[in-house]
Amino acid sequence: MVKKVTMDDLLSEAGEKVNPLIIGETVDGKVLSVRKHEILIDLGARGVGLVPRREASSSKSLEIGSTVTASIVDSEMEDGFALLSLRKAVKDKSWDEIQSLLENAETVEVVPFDANRGGMLVEYEGVRGFLPVSQLSAEHYPRVGGADKEEILQKLNALIGQKLKVRILDVDKKTNKLIFSEKEAAKDVLAERFESIKVGDKVSGIVTGVVDFGVFVNVDGIEGLVHISEISWERVSNPGDYVKVGQSVDMKIIAIDKDRLSLSIKQLTDDPWGLEVSSLKKGETVDGTVTRITPFGAFVQISPAVEALVHISELGGDSEHIVSPENLFALNERKKFKILEIDKDNRKVSLGVASLGKSTKSKDMINDSNKDDSEIKETKKAKKTTKKEPVVKVETKKSTSKKA
Repeated sequence: MVKKVTMDDLLSEAGEKVNPLIIGETVDGKVLSVRKHEILIDLGARGVGLVPRREASSSKSLEIGSTVTASIVDSEMEDGFALLSLRKAVKDKSWDEIQSLLENAETVEVVPFDANRGGMLVEYEGVRGFLPVSQLSAEHYPRVGGADKEEILQKLNALIGQKLKVRILDVDKKTNKLIFSEKEAAKDVLAERFESIKVGDKVSGIVTGVVDFGVFVNVDGIEGLVHISEISWERVSNPGDYVKVGQSVDMKIIAIDKDRLSLSIKQLTDDPWGLEVSSLKKGETVDGTVTRITPFGAFVQISPAVEALVHISELGGDSEHIVSPENLFALNERKKFKILEIDKDNRKVSLGVASLGKSTKSKDMINDSNKDDSEIKETKKAKKTTKKEPVVKVETKKSTSKKA
């Protein structure tokens, strides 16, 4: 019976200098042949390896005699060849490099090839990774009002094909996990920029997002927020009426919080409130428009920059009968008001309703309320009387029987 000779037998005969092939090991060899479905690699005394076409990521550029690096998938198949993979060798080498990049906090360039609502799909040296939305820089972060998922995806798709500078945030070769961060890559540069700015500086930036509570701005790579209260001296209901995405705006830095700026557009202009209030006098009557109605009173616009308050205590009534602002005012209603107090230090103007005088309307409302109370009392009396009627009928019957 003929004994089957294995690769290990041949290697042992070749001497101690030749090491056996180990699965997972990376080896160098020369291309022997390039066929349609496979590539043969000469491993010298260690034998011949076979690379299936699907495992040769760069097979089209391979030439006979060229040196390649391959990873051992199987040390010996039935035909005696070792099963190799060029693709896995590239990945294994890349994983080592990626680990080194993580440890040294180095910055690299990647190009996204796809996107989903969670972020960007990227590839580095043959290894696929992920760049989450939360790790995008201020320049590329998709600021969208109402968190519209379709609009977010649209903005992310616009980044496909662009070169992005990133750092590696997390690596796990076993689970094939590779997470990138553009935000981390920008930290060093941003730190230098933060050192060059201070509260009170005038800066320019590009609007990256308009939301209900304000405006997001990119200031030379630093993210800033203009709160709705800092857009204009007048009352702002919709920030989108003042700025648009992509628009360049000038602002003042009013606070620096970690890696974000708090900005103001209105503080670059004079406050018109003081100028307009200086023309008002206590006791005079002014025209105003009701802008807001609350449980404690009504806010009234008496000039473009001055919004005053008619407190509920100025609407007439007493401790038992309180006049509701909703019953006395209507939104956008024009009325005459009397200026009761001007507090310039606290930027407050207090008003009373000129036509009330201790309020005719309020008195009417109180009278109506008293009238309602009287009606309620009369109703109660009527109910009591109704309950006594059966007793009256019984007495009538008794009197009739006596007469009989």
